[in-house]
Amino acid sequence: MSLAGRIAYRDELTRLAQEHPGIVCLEADLGGAKHPFQEAFPDRFFNLGIAEAAAIDCATAMAFSGYTPFFSTFAPFAVLRAAESIKLSLGYMVANVKIVAPYAGVAGGWFGTTHHCLEDLAVVQAFPGVRILAPYGEEETREMVRLMATTDGPFYMRLGRNGAYASIEGRRDEHGITWQHEEGRTADSLCVVSVGEMGTVAALAACEQRSDIVHAHLCQLDQAALSQAAAVLAGRFRAVLVVEEHRPMGGIGAALALLMPTCQVYSFNCGQAWPGTGGSHEEVLASLGFSSEALLDRIAQITAEPLGSASNQASLTKSEELTCIS
Repeated sequence: MSLAGRIAYRDELTRLAQEHPGIVCLEADLGGAKHPFQEAFPDRFFNLGIAEAAAIDCATAMAFSGYTPFFSTFAPFAVLRAAESIKLSLGYMVANVKIVAPYAGVAGGWFGTTHHCLEDLAVVQAFPGVRILAPYGEEETREMVRLMATTDGPFYMRLGRNGAYASIEGRRDEHGITWQHEEGRTADSLCVVSVGEMGTVAALAACEQRSDIVHAHLCQLDQAALSQAAAVLAGRFRAVLVVEEHRPMGGIGAALALLMPTCQVYSFNCGQAWPGTGGSHEEVLASLGFSSEALLDRIAQITAEPLGSASNQASLTKSEELTCIS
């Protein structure tokens, strides 16, 4: 039975803290009762309340004092409320602070717009030097926690809420890309690039229905990592479709389009509307047009004509449902 990413993070960080006495855990009134890190290391756990910018500033002071602080709170508060602190402390001063942000996208569901965050990747990408992670599944989440704990420098990791997923069955290359269904595919095949938890859930479901597409999962999303991934993708495919629980502006699709000028880069995302429907994570996503069924329709549109053809380009750009970035 797999653990949700935010639970796996707490468990892995607690385990690592036994080996690394410099690790400290900060939270903004998010931990709740019986937080495993607090129970194991009460003198290294700090609940700073609803004061996100101040928490990052405190974490920065700890980092420059030789500690390795991990700070966790809801994504909208970690990124939007504390943007200036991220910019100055993690970006400009390159503080060794690790931000772990569950409830990204619309994982907050019923909590509503105040607790939704479809803009975090756009904001953090704008701050040079901050490494960005969006793992899928318990194993990859644990791996990224270990990476943060043993790598100097600032990190931002986005997670969902309660989704618990097993590992992707596929090949991971030296650039950190996990591949599925790549055998025998040519440059004319469509490559679906998944980002984050729900983007990967949708892509995996689409792959079960469309054996003709290639699936490439990206976990590391900062500029340096995307530059490497873009070189690989552009060298193999004429067109890619990025699937991400994010707005089109400033998302990974937009970033890859700038890095892959010779390719067609499409984005399946949450659009520009404000979520106006309460419900579960999946129900709010569906209200924004984001579901595995809608993704299959998008793939069918793209592959209806030969990739790279003028008719394909024209038919896609006329559709308000489909965004062709490049």
